[in-house]
Amino acid sequence: MCGIVGYVGHQVALDVVLGGLRRLEYRGYDSAGVALPSAGDLLVERKAGALANLEARLDEIGREGFVSTSGIGHTRWATHGPPTDRNAHPHRSSDGKVAVVHNGIIENFMELRAELEARGIWAESDTDTETAAHLVAIAYAEGETAGDLPATVRAVARRLAGAFTLVVTHADDPDRIVAARRNSPLVLGIGDGETFLASDVAAFIEYTRSAVELGQDQVVTITRDGYEVTDFHGEPVTASPFEVTWDLAAAEKGGHDYFMLKEIEEQPTAIADTLRGHLVDGRIVLDEQRLTDQDLRDVDKVFVVACGTAYHSGLLAKYAIEHWTRIPVEIELASEFRYRDPVLDRSTLVVAISQSGETADTLEALRHAKDQKARVLAICNTNGAQIPRESDAVIYTHAGPEIGVAATKTFTAQVAANYLVGLALAQARGTKYPDEVVREYEQLEAIPAAVAEVLESLGEARALGQELAPSKAVLFLGRHVGYPVALEGALKLKELAYMHAEAFAAGELKHGPIALIEDGLPVVVVMPSPKGRAVLHSKLLSNIQEIKARGARTVVLAETGDETVRPFADHLFELPAVPTLLQPLVATIPLQVIAAEIARARGYDVDKPRNLAKSVTVE
Repeated sequence: MCGIVGYVGHQVALDVVLGGLRRLEYRGYDSAGVALPSAGDLLVERKAGALANLEARLDEIGREGFVSTSGIGHTRWATHGPPTDRNAHPHRSSDGKVAVVHNGIIENFMELRAELEARGIWAESDTDTETAAHLVAIAYAEGETAGDLPATVRAVARRLAGAFTLVVTHADDPDRIVAARRNSPLVLGIGDGETFLASDVAAFIEYTRSAVELGQDQVVTITRDGYEVTDFHGEPVTASPFEVTWDLAAAEKGGHDYFMLKEIEEQPTAIADTLRGHLVDGRIVLDEQRLTDQDLRDVDKVFVVACGTAYHSGLLAKYAIEHWTRIPVEIELASEFRYRDPVLDRSTLVVAISQSGETADTLEALRHAKDQKARVLAICNTNGAQIPRESDAVIYTHAGPEIGVAATKTFTAQVAANYLVGLALAQARGTKYPDEVVREYEQLEAIPAAVAEVLESLGEARALGQELAPSKAVLFLGRHVGYPVALEGALKLKELAYMHAEAFAAGELKHGPIALIEDGLPVVVVMPSPKGRAVLHSKLLSNIQEIKARGARTVVLAETGDETVRPFADHLFELPAVPTLLQPLVATIPLQVIAAEIARARGYDVDKPRNLAKSVTVE
């Protein structure tokens, strides 16, 4: 997620803003910039790449001109437009009076951009953010909100669709900054004669521990003397300060013990942001599409290529795509794909899944597919990376930067994106009626709330992780979509806790794996819904009884209200009832937490497991 800093006070704003951006670097970013009002004008500098590039530019032009005591800054994680100087924030209005930084996605920016172009205002960047800067400038200069910056920002916020935090400074009103928040975090810091804005308390904790979290659909105006909060319609809102009790290191982690736990808790937002904007006028749309509906109708076979956790998300894609479209789907390890001479042609769609967009094996698999004239659709968390650049279509997983090496929120975001691919194919091929596509999408949209419900029981999962830490091995069982979940649970234990962990399709239990069962061995079982998959449910119930009879310690994930499993579960995690295909999005969460806590109890670095890198860029 991008980093935002705003400041109004008595110090040199440039120093405060740059310091805040530096403390937000841990979040990941691809460009940085600052804007400060000065003598009726705005001083704006921005550079792609590391914050050091921006600081070098400021040293080059001379920082002595930046004496303002108010200003805003931003570290960007690209969504609209590649990470370049011209796409870096802040963005200025055409009259040069307004600068805006923005986190999130403005879904209706194309419609608003067309409106601006009709007025003769043309975009200088590829971003959605620039649109907001122009709208603020127009509303401040004319109409009912002219000359009133808070009212102007409220009026513009009401016009925007999507998720956003906007922070605005105006050259003609240098002693105040106004921000609006919808679905994207924003927190205030209250100091002595100074007020701060940031996407994370880490940006200002050096100066104050008194903070206020801005609520949904609220606008805040800050000055050096304090702040005022209203809703989007100008009605006053009471916002009470709280005391930040974390130190700086913990503040960067949102008060959590490690980044991975913070990222686990960010999964409702990651899934929602990945889905947002993909249903327009009742139709599924991709982020980038150089494929026609006819191209999609012509697809007669799908390959999904990926590595590691992304491969497990691909296994789930197979269930959804085949169920919704009746197109055969093969899941391939990217490292094996081009070496086995797969049968590809122009009617083949290859879905390449990569968190970084630079995974070497996946990139080479993509290139092999292109050489064979296949079409390629990328699922990626990094705008402008090599894999999406070389693909015919792209869905971005808007999970934001993931600091922990072991994938958590990027996995569930990938699963959501895979389901969007399935719905896009079903829509193009007519295997689902338009109202059915909308219904499936709406069920996906309900998943973040179900994930949030699971997160409420994290304490139970963490306690179990501590209990299981002395174990020598853990086995995982699942069927149907529960099998990839089991595979992912086992991988997390291998990555983080360096322990033997294996996952099996539960139907294979009596074909060999049951020989591993011994007294006290933890076995995690992912149960299907007794309603959605009743036949499989009864079979897995028999499996649990078999392993229980042989002394296994059973950890069972089951749908809320499934009382049939309770007598055979030593530890029972109840999951919200969701459609069968979507169960992995809720069932994965406890397994992530258990693995992390086992690793922590064993004294290992949860965020940086040994021998592993976040992105594998060599074969």
